[in-house]
Amino acid sequence: MTAPAVITGLGVASPNGLGKGAYWAATLGCQSGIGRITRFDPARYPARLAGEIDDFQAEEHLPPRLLPQTDRMTRLALVATDWALEDAGITPGSLPEFDMGVITASSSGGFEFGQRELQKLWSQGGQHVSAYQSFAWFYAVNSGQISIRNGMKGPSSVLVSDQAGGLDALAQARRQIRKGTPLIVSGSIDASICTWGWVAQITSGRLSTHLDPARAYLPFDRGAAGHVPGEGGAILVVEDEAAARRRNATVYGSIAGYGATFDPKPGRARAPGLRKAMELSLADARLDPGAIDVVFADAAAIPELDRIEAEAIGQVFGPRGVPVTAPKTMTGRLYSGAAPLDVAAALLSMRDGVIPPTANVVALADYGLDLVTAQPRRAPVRAAMILARGYGGFNSALVVRAPN
Repeated sequence: MTAPAVITGLGVASPNGLGKGAYWAATLGCQSGIGRITRFDPARYPARLAGEIDDFQAEEHLPPRLLPQTDRMTRLALVATDWALEDAGITPGSLPEFDMGVITASSSGGFEFGQRELQKLWSQGGQHVSAYQSFAWFYAVNSGQISIRNGMKGPSSVLVSDQAGGLDALAQARRQIRKGTPLIVSGSIDASICTWGWVAQITSGRLSTHLDPARAYLPFDRGAAGHVPGEGGAILVVEDEAAARRRNATVYGSIAGYGATFDPKPGRARAPGLRKAMELSLADARLDPGAIDVVFADAAAIPELDRIEAEAIGQVFGPRGVPVTAPKTMTGRLYSGAAPLDVAAALLSMRDGVIPPTANVVALADYGLDLVTAQPRRAPVRAAMILARGYGGFNSALVVRAPN
């Protein structure tokens, strides 16, 4: 019931790099993937910047039969899964089908596919709507398509808790490993940069309306005024450690601790729940705060939320008590895909002994953060904490540790 869960494969689809190597090189090089939206004309919208993946051609990676039945987020997730399995040295057909499961997260489902089919319904009638609309828009579709494509019939599900969902999915993957499933494909990819999805995101009131990509997403900075959305994320292969060791797999690290809380209703006297989630993850990992070498911040870029996060980090680790970074300033917030991408970055930090930078930000001194900015910082990384908060009050914290 307590089998360690380790991560053996990384599949990355990010606005600043497709694939693990390209993403990591761009992130350490402080290269941003944020720019003016190209997937539709944003001129009439107040927010016009996004982190788009502009070099992905699905037909180069997937069979033609899959294209009519899948949204962009699913295509990205299927290809990222292929990369993660290849990275892990896993050939799914060689393993018992009930020994493999799929647990992903989603914040919005297949928005672009849904928009197109609803436009057909309004303009042409129901007989023109694709039968694939019945599942292509659905939150669980990535888990379903990944399991079908790879013959994975073990435990499968989807977690829906906005940006926190990616960490919740990885924690659920660990639970299934502990229950006896040897391998779970987990993480998340989100992609809803279409006019329907854009309007939905604008209603949050949290999108940056700045037109300069270098000044639009500045968490913990005096200029913080909302975030830039993006598309992408990461798919990870999570395995039972003993099973991974038996096949001599390369282990990036282990999922050591997890905590999740929910904020009180606005106006209540109780404190926000992020600090408690962090403390729960440390207790679960059986680590003291001093054992954490870096925190990957949620980085909302809303001054009130930045202050809540900075105070929580300070209360747990002390003033400037731990290096903090937010490489998502180079990709935009990828919703449920953001935290799995941060987990991938944390594992690569452990491998290479380097903490990636937070681009373009000058941290306000009164936040009391040791924020890594401008350049990567060389440092041994044996344990990292990843934070994520979802719209509506979700808080999650995950601790990963380097392999022994």
